[in-house]
Amino acid sequence: MTERIKVAVIGASGRMGSQAVQAVQDAVDLELVGTFDQGDDLGDLGGAQVAVELTVPSASAANIARCVREGVHAVVGTTGWDEEKLAALEKELAQQPEVGVLIAPNFAIGALLMMSFAEQAARFYESVEVVETHHPDKVDAPSGTAARTARIIAEARREAGLGDVPDATEHDPDGARGAVVDGVPVHALRLRGRVAHQEVVFGGVGEALTIRHDSFDRISFMPGVLTGVREVGKHPGLTVGLENFLGL
Repeated sequence: MTERIKVAVIGASGRMGSQAVQAVQDAVDLELVGTFDQGDDLGDLGGAQVAVELTVPSASAANIARCVREGVHAVVGTTGWDEEKLAALEKELAQQPEVGVLIAPNFAIGALLMMSFAEQAARFYESVEVVETHHPDKVDAPSGTAARTARIIAEARREAGLGDVPDATEHDPDGARGAVVDGVPVHALRLRGRVAHQEVVFGGVGEALTIRHDSFDRISFMPGVLTGVREVGKHPGLTVGLENFLGL
């Protein structure tokens, strides 16, 4: 039998973390060697080869910096990784060139396909908006997936030579038009009973295209988490987006 990958989970008692703990325990090729929560000393991460980090934006960067210094690969599902944090992480990784870190805005395979399909469609439509819905306990808005989707769409539009999304709104004191991420309107709904849902709505003259993905249970994220754990050690340096491990 191939030697099992030793895995630690940071944020193990959270909604996602507890699912990840169970998924690692159920996987025959993985071995859970450590579970950590807020305030715990990470130490050497229990001798882990890979850490799964599922905490909160205010703690994530420090946790991953510790992983890198310990020579532990990391799979990160925490959102809030802006350009400044990513640049700081790349400097950390330059000191440990054999370490791989995956920042994954979404682990659901369907969500990754949704983003890929949206990228393909973006160059064909004059109008586009993103609407995401999550549970009301989510601490950030818009979601990392929505923000990344908007940036992917914006880049595709630029490559296609498209101009700004048309919008004649001149008066919106209450922010009804939502946020704008790289020129793409993004709307965030927070509703009890929901998990993670997103639709990308395209509009052209006389037609519309809607691409939608729904996660009804956090179990939907676990195949992606496990894929990240198995693959991250093969990709030294920083990778943003699980799609890069899936050929999308």
